Amino acid sequence: MSIQKSIEQKLSEAFSVDHLAVENESHKHSVPPNSETHFKVTLVSADFAGQGKVKRHQGVYRVLSDELAGGVHALALHVYTPEEWQASGEAAPASPDCMGGSRHDPAFGQGEVQ
Repeated sequence: MSIQKSIEQKLSEAFSVDHLAVENESHKHSVPPNSETHFKVTLVSADFAGQGKVKRHQGVYRVLSDELAGGVHALALHVYTPEEWQASGEAAPASPDCMGGSRHDPAFGQGEVQ
């Protein structure tokens, strides 16, 4: 099973989901083609009612601990209650472009001690 499918399945089983979008954004980073290392998760659940962002994120991290300990390098989380999601216009913020930083990038570390 792909990492993306595993993330989708685990979150669907762990939370009462109103909306779930798991996007593999690895292609936007300095990784080999077809990688599954960078993900954006938008999760809307009534389970988040009364919780701050830190508690919400901790809950997601707990569910995805195996993926985070393995090949997932980055996880952008956008977690909402149904009311917050509606107020947001039902859209998560766009992810920023990768700023580089790969050791294979000639600009990496210029002016820094490595």
